[in-house]
Amino acid sequence: MIGDLSSQGLPDAGRSLNPSLHNFTYDVNFYGDNLETSQALEFDVNQFVNGRSLIWGHECRIGGGHEWDIWDNVAQKWHATGIACNPASKAWNHLVIQVQRTSSDQLLFQSITLNGTTNILNYSEPSTTSDWYGVTINYQMDGNYTQQSYAVYLDKLNFRYW
Repeated sequence: MIGDLSSQGLPDAGRSLNPSLHNFTYDVNFYGDNLETSQALEFDVNQFVNGRSLIWGHECRIGGGHEWDIWDNVAQKWHATGIACNPASKAWNHLVIQVQRTSSDQLLFQSITLNGTTNILNYSEPSTTSDWYGVTINYQMDGNYTQQSYAVYLDKLNFRYW
């Protein structure tokens, strides 16, 4: 979105925009036709700045517990949050994720709001090293162990940064 290879016309050639950004909001509506067959739906905000990699990974783990997991940048694995994730099948769901890069380049997972219910995380962890530069977002859907078919549609995706 911002930086090297920007798809949004924001290459940040002077490398002044990305370093100034500390707060991010990922806001999206999604519709799933058979979400119970999903292993997980993943929504990520990624910032690569000041030689640091900050990956705020959020995974709605449907298979295996209906729980939100967050990505551990250092250990490179998912951590359960204890927060329920129960999106409705055959209906539109509204998701808002808020994260922050602290003044010391730590990741702060602030909150997850699904269908009007806000859960505060206020969980922080260290960033890791990176040579890449930019800000990206990601959406990923993971199939279950039998790879049953399902579809997910995204609409009204808004990404805010300041």
